[in-house]
Formats: sequence, C-alpha cells, structure tokens
Amino acid sequence: MKFSFHRIHAGICNCYLLRGERTILVDAGAWGGFPSFERAIEHIGVDPHRIELILLTHGHWDHITCLDQIRGMTGAKVAVHFQDQYMIESGEPPFPAGVNGYGRAMSWLSRRLIHPKLPKIKVDKVIGDEGMSLDEYGIPGRVVHAPGHTKGHTAVLLETGDALVGDMAMNDWYLRLTPGLPVLADDFPALVETWKRIIPMGIKRVYPAHGLDFPVEVLQKEIAEIK
Repeated sequence: MKFSFHRIHAGICNCYLLRGERTILVDAGAWGGFPSFERAIEHIGVDPHRIELILLTHGHWDHITCLDQIRGMTGAKVAVHFQDQYMIESGEPPFPAGVNGYGRAMSWLSRRLIHPKLPKIKVDKVIGDEGMSLDEYGIPGRVVHAPGHTKGHTAVLLETGDALVGDMAMNDWYLRLTPGLPVLADDFPALVETWKRIIPMGIKRVYPAHGLDFPVEVLQKEIAEIK
C-alpha cells in the first residue's frame, strides 16, 4: 500500500493531508487560512472531493476556523473526540489556559480579545476514549485519546513513527523559541502523563500544529527535567 502525508499551512495552523487508499485531513486551519489551503491542495494534485474525513485533534478556534469552507469544498465528514464535540457544534470554542508566565499572559489577553463565533457544525463521527483505527482508510496508523491541552485532544500515531500531535507540542516563534511542550494547556500534568503513555507507542518524530517537526527526544528530555 502506498502512503504519504503532507503538511499544509492554513493560517497559523498546520493541517496534515494523509493519503492512503483513502484520504483524510487532520485539522482545519485558522483565520485567513483557506486560500493557502486551496493552493496547497492544487499543488499536491489532490481532488478535494477525495478527502473523505476531516479529523480534528481538538476544538480550539485556530484548528476549526476554515472547517465550514473546507467541508463545503470537499464534502468530507467531521470527526472529533466527544469531549471537544461541543466546541464544534456551538461555534464558540473556549481559549486554553496558560502553562507558564508567558502562556498565562497570552491566555488572559486572548480571552479578552478573541471571541470566535464560527458556524455551528454537526459532528459526523464522535471519537471515544478508545480512539479509532485508520485501517478502513488504508492509512497505517491510529487515533489515540491524548488529553491535557483539552480534555478531548487526540493525536494521530502513524506506523512510520511520525506523530501528528496538534497542540500537545509547539515549535513556532510566537509560542516558544525552541520546540517542546505547549505553553497553553487546560491540564498540564495530564498532558505530561499523556506523553509518558504514548511515547513508548513507537513515536520517533513529532509534527505539531504550530511550527516544524522535530525528534521525540526533545520532549523526552524536557519531560525528564520536570520536577
């Protein structure tokens, strides 16, 4: 089976296109990201209607702002963990808490300035705590429940050792200057425990929603230093 995946920049959010026997999109972009998403799909040479599922790692605004446009373009179904389902269906997702001083300042300011009122979108596929296999899509991997950043956060673990982790890690200048754990999370201790649970599942390289990918050893070192 031939498999490939592609990073697509959609605003400040990375989306990931997974192409196996069928095609899945992971996350749905931030404000202003739809034109770049359209260009990327054209450049890759994918018929938008081949995208069958939009899998959301979680429900924060910067991962779902282009969801309505992408769903209209592709006709794809929408999947998210049940604990983040309300964010999609209400169109008013909350902003996460801060982990450190910088994160807390960002959270405080953003909660006062950012009030997204997005289209209310019915979730087609609700993911439980058991996650889901991607076998039916011909994609060598699975979705795992990965709480911490939000209660319903999920990650895609590919058999290649590549992990698409949403906001479980960050590597963009406006969040942190070096790759590592997020500066925003509703339950940071739970997030750390999630990493301890899933790293042994064969993760070799981490692909965050914000910034470029990096080796998992970066996280292992940071986690080991947490008191």
